[in-house]
Amino acid sequence: MVKYGLLIERKNMKNIIIILVITLFAASSSFAGSCPMMAGKVEKKIEQAKKLHDAGVKAHSEGNHAKSEELLNKALDLFKS
Repeated sequence: MVKYGLLIERKNMKNIIIILVITLFAASSSFAGSCPMMAGKVEKKIEQAKKLHDAGVKAHSEGNHAKSEELLNKALDLFKS
């Protein structure tokens, strides 16, 4: 009788482990689809930061240091959010 009980416990544990593995695999697969969306968001921020950077450098070279700092700080803030 004791052996039969252990077999049932092992079978239950095996089923639980199989269910957990399948659940984790399914969850990780669903998150894999978000990579292209995240990459797109990063690209947009890089493009915006590059434009602000270029405008800030131009303002600096023209002697407008206040505007340069404002633009460069905006570029940096893009990566904080």
